[in-house]
Amino acid sequence: MQIELSEEQVLLRDTVRRFAAEVVAPRAREIDASGEFPAEFFRRAGELGLAGVAVPEAEGGAGMDTVSYCVVIEEISRYCASSGVILSVNNSLVCDPILRFGTPDQRRRYLRPLAAGEKLGCFALTEPEAGSDAAALRTTARREGEEYRLDGTKVFITNGTHADVAIVFASVDPEKKHRGIAAFLVPTDAPGFSRGHHEYKLGVQASGTTQLYFENLRVPVADRLGEEGDGFKIAMATLDGGRVGIAAQAVGIARGALEAALAYAKERRQFGKAIAEFQAIQFYLADMAMEIDAARLLTYRAAWAKDHRKRYSLEAAQAKLYSSEVAQKVTNRALQIHGGYGYTRDYDVERFFRDARITEIYEGTSEIQKLVISDWILREA
Repeated sequence: MQIELSEEQVLLRDTVRRFAAEVVAPRAREIDASGEFPAEFFRRAGELGLAGVAVPEAEGGAGMDTVSYCVVIEEISRYCASSGVILSVNNSLVCDPILRFGTPDQRRRYLRPLAAGEKLGCFALTEPEAGSDAAALRTTARREGEEYRLDGTKVFITNGTHADVAIVFASVDPEKKHRGIAAFLVPTDAPGFSRGHHEYKLGVQASGTTQLYFENLRVPVADRLGEEGDGFKIAMATLDGGRVGIAAQAVGIARGALEAALAYAKERRQFGKAIAEFQAIQFYLADMAMEIDAARLLTYRAAWAKDHRKRYSLEAAQAKLYSSEVAQKVTNRALQIHGGYGYTRDYDVERFFRDARITEIYEGTSEIQKLVISDWILREA
């Protein structure tokens, strides 16, 4: 595995870094306070090829790899975790499963506009009674001729407020449990589709989180993703890639917090000198930098494994678990370095601290990641 970025990846990083500083950073506090979905950001990100980083150019994407995708998510999340997860969902939870499991017609009609940033997608798996236990979902899809009738509710759907397309998981045969689940591509302007209220949360306020409702919604058989019974397999395979994206998001949040803490420690004076001169602060900063680097390397390893078509469930779980824990620790220390000022909304570390918390919950809680990891290591022992 190559640790250093290629020349092309360095160029991408520098381009996205400028884009993030010029477009994302100026509105980060504003959209956090208002909860406004940054639709203009997504449009401009699409113009740069960031909506479908690892989608082949022939399918409307940028034609790069998963490591490049991680670079993008880190650079965006360094300033705004909401913007980072919006891109992460569209890339890894929407474009990737359509690329992997979609028919040529589905890729033409759905993937191309999604990868180009012309449309926005969301991933509708979680339900009021089905979170970590994804096989327990109650949304149903009853086949009636060449259509399915979709009925049910989804919750905590990132991008849900503005998505044009939803990948919806529903049971076609409840008695078969996880083997009776199918996935569907659902345009959000379809009759029978509706949205709930925008969820105001502890962090990532502008990620467009909402409920989705399906009532007698008709889905053509041609818009089923994969075969009947493939839905659970598609969901789990997709979440592996999603966890790599969330790991990159967590690294970006932590990096933003570290950079803010470094700048503050050099400026803030106590007892006649900058607090950066105190060994206690220096040790905090040293630990933060080391842990961020370790998290990034785990993330790149998982991305590399995905790019080389290796099984990467273990690597993705380790990257997501460790990076999210690092984001929690680093943002906590960054806030501590800021003292009382860090507890106010005048400084970005307060937002980083709130945003970091969700990385331990969505796309598989830390407890689920530990189950995945323990299952793999026990199996190989």
